[in-house]
Amino acid sequence: MSFSPANITALVVAASFAAGLNIYATVLTLGLLARTQWVVLPPGLDSLGHTWVLVVCGIMFAIEFVADKIPGFDVIWNALHTVVRIPLAALVAYHASSQLSPQMQVLATAIGAGVALAAHGSKTALRAAVTPSPEPVSNIALSTTEDAAAIGLTWFATHHPMVAASIAVICLVAAVFAARALLRAIQRPLRWLLGTDLEETKATIKPTP
Repeated sequence: MSFSPANITALVVAASFAAGLNIYATVLTLGLLARTQWVVLPPGLDSLGHTWVLVVCGIMFAIEFVADKIPGFDVIWNALHTVVRIPLAALVAYHASSQLSPQMQVLATAIGAGVALAAHGSKTALRAAVTPSPEPVSNIALSTTEDAAAIGLTWFATHHPMVAASIAVICLVAAVFAARALLRAIQRPLRWLLGTDLEETKATIKPTP
């Protein structure tokens, strides 16, 4: 892969979207690629191949693989990772764009943080909408899909960055619309239930003389 500004920006967009889904899977994939030299990455990402980075990300990925599939707890987990995924995605973007000018590097870092925030926010909203489902299958299926997407998109971005970035943008737009639709769908019955409960409560309260 040639390290043109366009390719680096595309890599940042795709990797940041993947990081918003699962930062540990994204960094672990990039780190393994850097360590094995399977593909040529921007020099700034060589540090991801260090042993301690691979070990920490491997352990955290294993923990998230389980935690992210537990209904209810997955919402808490994702909320807490707001302060993890976005800053780390910005850091990866910063190092990936180290060959660019300082102004372009700052812009790439901002793009990385913004894309990761949008992906993370959409994921968290989808989880909040799906979690009330009484069966755990939907949570497990959704989490497994996100894990596979994070790994697959990261790998694909190192080979075909422009195509991967396009896929990331399409998925991001689709996720935003899906999250909004699901949240609206669960808000209606909740409002109806809350309205019914409120009317019943008022009916049981007798005015004091």
